[in-house]
Order: sequence, then structure tokens, then C-alpha cells
Amino acid sequence: MKRYQALADDIAHSIQAGVFRPGECLPSVRQTCAARRLSPATVFQAYYLLEARGLVESRARSGYYVAQRPRLLPPEPEVASRPDGDSRSVDVSELVFDVLQSAMNREVVPFGSAFPSPLLFPLPKLGRAVAATAVELDPWSTVDDLTPGLGELRRQISQRYLIDGMDVAADEIVITNGAMEALTLSIAAVTRPGDAVLVESPCFYAVLQTLERNGLHAIEVPTHPRDGIDLAALDAAIRRHAPRACWLMPTFHNPLGATVPESGKRELVALLAEHGIPLIEDDVYAELHFGPKRLLPAKAFDRDGLVMHCSSFSKCLAPGYRIGWVAAGRFRQTIARNKLTTTLNTNVPAQLAIARYLQRGNYDRHLRRLRSTLATQQEQYIAAVARYFPAGTRVTRPLGGYFAWIELPAGSDALALQRQAVDNGISIAPGPIFSASRGFGECLRLNFGHPLDERADTALQRLGAMAAAASSPL
Repeated sequence: MKRYQALADDIAHSIQAGVFRPGECLPSVRQTCAARRLSPATVFQAYYLLEARGLVESRARSGYYVAQRPRLLPPEPEVASRPDGDSRSVDVSELVFDVLQSAMNREVVPFGSAFPSPLLFPLPKLGRAVAATAVELDPWSTVDDLTPGLGELRRQISQRYLIDGMDVAADEIVITNGAMEALTLSIAAVTRPGDAVLVESPCFYAVLQTLERNGLHAIEVPTHPRDGIDLAALDAAIRRHAPRACWLMPTFHNPLGATVPESGKRELVALLAEHGIPLIEDDVYAELHFGPKRLLPAKAFDRDGLVMHCSSFSKCLAPGYRIGWVAAGRFRQTIARNKLTTTLNTNVPAQLAIARYLQRGNYDRHLRRLRSTLATQQEQYIAAVARYFPAGTRVTRPLGGYFAWIELPAGSDALALQRQAVDNGISIAPGPIFSASRGFGECLRLNFGHPLDERADTALQRLGAMAAAASSPL
């Protein structure tokens, strides 16, 4: 058991025993650190976990309090996945396309969508920035820094790394057409067809589609629904298969919502460096944390230039603008050359507009509102799952992002549920699209990035009823 889990369990026991009463303030993070000889990160993790369980609530600039009415929430999944550990070719694209086609319609309730509501973003302000920069556009800016991207935008991104204590030079950064291009350029820089790549189980379906398209084999590694990839299993997979690369999402994992603790990220980077294995780190949800500060990526512990840190503004600021980047480490030149021979450049007006928006200091204010909204919606959705879904359902409580992973009762069929949901105007993302081995047949990913309005609540109630009917014994 992790230290933060043990602390959370101790506090939960004290609440249940009446040592801490409803509405009473818990000891401050500083007091708990001193009393338990723990780091602030460990204490925050424990309080986040208690908050996710519905036992405590945070109050701005005041601290953590015992919830007045502890919510009856479904339990979290507790067991890491158990893939067979084989290296296998990937064939998921047709299944993924069939499933996702149903979500590409605004009339469908988008529980299966990969995107949050577009209404959460400051698109009018960004539009004004586009208009202003287009009028002032220096003609030479369309060819300056053609492939690596706009110098000012790379400088702004470098500054945001610096805020977290990370020394990532602007020259290490390559601007891309969204994070997906950053990821595909990164995997292409370190692999050749026939190579094997370590991935989480489950993992984001676009990872599997990219491996399939590039003729690569996937090695699925057990992944815990709260703490992320199993490092012991990762070590064993490295020794068994000698993979060429590792492609992971250690923070707010899609689809689980899991986050590898900071100590685990440090150990992960050290393990991969020991074997000289590059890490492609997908970190597109980093800004969507519900705690007081952004969680450090694995890139923060990279001393050998082996981590390619990929992110974008699509999930947190500018959907549709397709502005991403990779902090490419020792692979920067290879990635820049690959981009030069494929897409050549990234939309210059969009780069200029986002750089201008960042310069004016509006970004963090927008992020605070967005995080608060998503955290509230997560609570609402999980409470609704508790009301509407059958007994035995389990749901993750991520510390950020906008996805939760639902484990339905034994015997459920998520693919059959998905087909039935489509017929009722509801999209869901069933577990098998997140696995090269088509596992997780009793699971689905739930997008809580859209408001739980009357339409969505009714759809979730209908989905829960369908899940209950499908799992009931004949």
C-alpha cells in the first residue's frame, strides 16, 4: 500500500469512528507533514483520495473539512489489469472507427466523445487574437522558424515548463499539428516496422491505431486504475522483450484517469534510462488538474534526453486550432527533420494567436475556471452513476482530466451496451477499443467534460437501466 493510501485509510477510519465530525476541519497539510513525517505531495494525494471518496471537501483558502453528508458513491476499481504480456501485432482500427462514428453527431449524447464541451473554452477571445495577429502579420513570420514553429510560442511554452522547475529550452521544442502529430513523429523517430513498443493496458485507442499504421507490435503492461502502470511488470516486460520504445500517459491517463505518483515517475524514468529505452510521454491533460498545482510529468526527471514530452492546447484552451508540441530531448533534430518531410509547418496564424493570448496573461485565469467546472462535473457524474447504475459497478475518481473508467458487474458486455446505447441516441466508449487484445469487455470510458444537464442526466439514467438489465441473471 502506498503511503498516501495508508494515510487516507487512517483518516477515513477516524472519520467513521467519530474522531473527526461532519463539518470539522482536518489538520492542515503542514501539520500532517510534521506529525507523520511525510512530504506535502503525499498528504495532498491522501486528501485528494478522501475527497474522491466523498468523505472530505476542500474549501478555497481554508483547508479540508469532513463532509457534512458523506456521499454514497460506487467503489473505485482496485485491481490492475492482467494482460498476457505477449508482443502482438495490432488490429483495432475498424473496431475503433465503428464505435467512434456514432459519437460524431451533436444530436447524440457524447458520453463516448474524446473531447470536452467546446463551450468551456474562450473561443471569442481567441478569435479576436486571430483577427488582431492576422492584421499585424509580418510576412516573414510565415517562413521564419518554418518547421520548429513560431519562436515566441516556443518561448512561452518554455516559460511554463520553468514555472514547474523544469529547464526545457525553447530550442528543444517543436510545434506540431496537435499532440497526435507530436506523438506520431516521436514514435517514428525511435522505431522501425516490426519493433515492439511498451504500452499501458488499457491505453488510448489512438496509440494502438498509430502502432498498427506503423507496423509495430504492442506489449501491454498491467496498469492500476488509480496509480498507473505497474513498474515491476514493466521491468519484467523490458527484460523479456527488449522493446525499442515506451509510450505512456502517466498523468490523468486516458481512459482510466490514473496518475503515477511522483516517486513512481522518477522510478519509471530511471528504469527506462537504465535500458536506454526512449519514453514518449503523452501529457495532454496536464493543465486540467483539480489540486492546487500542476503535477510534474515524467519529463521532469529526465537527465538523459530520452523523454519526448508531448502536449497541446486542444484539451485546455483551443480545440480545433491543432497546436501541439513535443519537448523532444536528444531526438529534436530527427523529429524536426521528419516534420519537414511530412507536414512541413504548423498553422502560423493559430500559433500567433495562442502566443498573443499567453502573453496577455489570460490563460491561467481561464484554466482556474475550467478546472473548477470539470471537478464539479466529475462529482455530479459519479453521483449520478451511483444513482442509476447496477449494484457492483465501480468508477475511478481521477485527480484531473475529464474521463472516468467504469467497471460494470461481472458478465456485462460493453460492446453490446454500446450498440444498444447508439440506438437510444447515446455514445459510449467500450473497453475493448482500448486494448490490442480486445480485453475490458465489462468496462467503458465515461466523458464528464459536458454539463450534466437534464438531457445528459436522462441519458445516463437510461444507460444505467440498460446496464442493469444486461447484467441481471435470467
